[in-house]
Amino acid sequence: MKTVNSRTTKYPIEDIFLERYSPRAMSGEGISREELMTLFEAARWAPSASNLQPWKFIYANNGTPEFELLFSFLAEGNRVWCTRASVLILAISEKIRNDGKENKSRSLDTGSAFENLALQASQMNLVVHPIAGFDYLSAREKFSVPENYSIEIIIAVGKPGKMEDLPEPLRARETPNDRKPLEEIISEGKFKF
Repeated sequence: MKTVNSRTTKYPIEDIFLERYSPRAMSGEGISREELMTLFEAARWAPSASNLQPWKFIYANNGTPEFELLFSFLAEGNRVWCTRASVLILAISEKIRNDGKENKSRSLDTGSAFENLALQASQMNLVVHPIAGFDYLSAREKFSVPENYSIEIIIAVGKPGKMEDLPEPLRARETPNDRKPLEEIISEGKFKF
């Protein structure tokens, strides 16, 4: 057993998994191009079925029209805290393989790329928060994403901020959360949930 960030494991794992979480408090300070490219480099090395690497990232720095456009797609509950993000990233994935067949693992592979990005950010003391609450159709239309790509998530990236800068209801959620027990997510031999 191990405890990091008030998270306790049943079996020993590396601290990197327990240190990473998705805070919302960001300072509003920009991040450097090198820091951002380091995150994308980590994402690039994610595992991928048949090595297809279907993930693509469209990013926008705060203060640019593209950032404002991505920001405008967010659900109101996400806009409240995303104003201080340094960068917003739209993650998309290719639906069709080179052989013309559907790439059924595209979302899993893109999720793996996101996780690499998030773990790298955690090691660099950066905040990364995935966002599913946004207008997917507007994101596709306004960023000219072809139909042969899936819209996956928006990712907010920034430097750590003060919890006090968040609206009151979000402050209580600004700590590392727990996970379901292993017994609820694994089953040997057949479906037994």
